[in-house]
Amino acid sequence: MGHPMLAKVKALRGFLMLVRDPREIAGVFSIVDAIRTPAEVQPMIDWFARDEVGRRALAERRKLSFDRGALGRLPEGTLGRAFADHLRVNGFDPSDFPALPVGTQHEFVSAHLYDTHDIWHVVTGFGTDVAGELGLQAFYLAQFPSKLGVTLLAAGMLNTLGPEGFDDRERRMEEVVRGWLLGRASRSLFGAPWDELWALPLAEVRARYGVDRAGVEARLAPAA
Repeated sequence: MGHPMLAKVKALRGFLMLVRDPREIAGVFSIVDAIRTPAEVQPMIDWFARDEVGRRALAERRKLSFDRGALGRLPEGTLGRAFADHLRVNGFDPSDFPALPVGTQHEFVSAHLYDTHDIWHVVTGFGTDVAGELGLQAFYLAQFPSKLGVTLLAAGMLNTLGPEGFDDRERRMEEVVRGWLLGRASRSLFGAPWDELWALPLAEVRARYGVDRAGVEARLAPAA
């Protein structure tokens, strides 16, 4: 992982990159490298270990594995089909991203959250634009102690001071609020057995984990 001071410098550089452009994925990787140390990840391990699903995931440390083609052939409306469509529409190829090790619980937490990031996008319904990414980070922060979530939200808010960001301020704030409320109301998604859920209707998966966007929208609706 390199020298701690060098990691901090890289993290700061990554943060500034994201303030300039929240879509700069290299900035995210620089920050992740700095905050996935055992000392930083341990609070998340302790949090996830509080429930049975989290404890099992930490013990088994299973890597996410799927056949993208097979998922794309599942019926419309299923989680797997929605995930395959999400990858296709956004031009994402999982093989383009680095495979993180899972030998220890600390490594597994970082790798699992990284590998399942786009599944969380699909299940929560947040888009991949800046507003949607900020909403998902707020969801993360509501579900567990995520320093990365705080960092990315801070970078996104600073970016909102700029002309492009300021014009998008209402959507960004709305998605952040949605993410926080939805994350607080939902069951933990960490450690969910996604490989057992691919063929289920997305609506059923959301119901199983209490991901109720309609309920949150009702809470956010202006008073009559």
